[in-house]
Amino acid sequence: MSRINTLPTENVPSDTKKLFDQVHAKLGRVPNLMQTLGHSPSALRGYLSLNESLSHGTLTAKDRERIALAVAEHNGCDYCLAAHSAIGKMVGLNPNQIAESRNGYASDSKADALLRFVQRVLASNGQIDDLDLEQFRAEGYSDGDVAEVIAHISLSVLTNFFNNVAKTEVDFPEVEPIAA
Repeated sequence: MSRINTLPTENVPSDTKKLFDQVHAKLGRVPNLMQTLGHSPSALRGYLSLNESLSHGTLTAKDRERIALAVAEHNGCDYCLAAHSAIGKMVGLNPNQIAESRNGYASDSKADALLRFVQRVLASNGQIDDLDLEQFRAEGYSDGDVAEVIAHISLSVLTNFFNNVAKTEVDFPEVEPIAA
């Protein structure tokens, strides 16, 4: 049961209504995460802005979803596991790639380096070893990619923690946590 209720998509303050309208225009609906985060227009605007900005980076949509899946599994966020499993399918990840991402590895060496780097950052709270960074770079990743990966991890932590606190009602096909 949700601890923070969703806001209706209508009859909300104008700042929130504008943000909901933008989300609806892009997605065709306003997911529960945004309807709940919308209690703070500033928080919702910040989330949407960072998400939009990062969508224009160098990481592919598949890589962005791999990161989101790994972080959601790490943080036990049921909402984000469901959302990013569905979005992962939409951007071309197959069920095996989704499962691998949730477990923090991939069959493809470049994607594997990405997910292993994400796992090291999460496990060490960012206090990685030089070797971790060297191994990531060895697969062709740049310092700009390092910055983007950290930004994606941060975006995922934001939504994971918010959804875990709010117990946001899942409005995507539910998936079972691997760590259950």
